[in-house]
Amino acid sequence: MADIERRAEAQWTGDLKSGVGKTSGESGAFEDVEYTFATRFENKPGSNPEELIGAAHASCFSMQLSGVLTGDGNTPKRIHTRATVTMQKVEGGFKVSGVHLHTEGEVPGIDEATFKKAVEKAKEICPISVLLSPGLEEVTVEANLL
Repeated sequence: MADIERRAEAQWTGDLKSGVGKTSGESGAFEDVEYTFATRFENKPGSNPEELIGAAHASCFSMQLSGVLTGDGNTPKRIHTRATVTMQKVEGGFKVSGVHLHTEGEVPGIDEATFKKAVEKAKEICPISVLLSPGLEEVTVEANLL
């Protein structure tokens, strides 16, 4: 299989505090999503890079967990994952320091221990987890079997 490439782009106009950015994905799934200093650092309504990282991680993890469960013969009815991305002020700026995943799965016929084992395996092999882990202080997962 050939390498898979996906593209996204962003443009920033103006200075850091009063400028405006827009980001889009080549698929058209998101287009001209606006972000600003205030949406990133002051909790104003709107998107920000950390939210986009969280969406990517939650999406990837849900797919990976479904794959692990299905590979073990336990096809899930539903997987729902929420990612909380933590950014801290450090000397010289900011650092994305951690991601906490909270996942819930509706998987007929398995017990909590089997589910949590699959969750840990998915955390170790999810491509976005693998990408982010070296730069983070921690990636944690909380799991609930429904």
